[in-house]
Amino acid sequence: MSAEIISQFDGIVTVKITGKLTHAELTALQQEAFGIIGREGGIRVLIIYEDFQGWAKEGDWDDVSFQTKSDPYINKMALVGDKQWEELALMFTGQGFREFAIEYFEPDELDKAQAWLKEY
Repeated sequence: MSAEIISQFDGIVTVKITGKLTHAELTALQQEAFGIIGREGGIRVLIIYEDFQGWAKEGDWDDVSFQTKSDPYINKMALVGDKQWEELALMFTGQGFREFAIEYFEPDELDKAQAWLKEY
């Protein structure tokens, strides 16, 4: 599994996740994101799932402290991955329960996702 921030440009933080996401990896990503928010203020997030295999069972997945602390600073979130993960990924990220827009795009729509993130 690999989960890392691969770029930060023009207010957009791009995360790439491959394989099975562990809670430890998610926590590390969240800590890195806190640092970026501290420097940048508001951000937009692009998450790219490649060869994604879901979420590992171990870990405290019910912990929403990152959302509580970071949501005021996240303006939009775009998820890009295979269609089979759309429903679960949107539930995992809390679409409809968070104060910012979250949209899902398929891999061939990466440019569309990036353009959507830049819209106001």
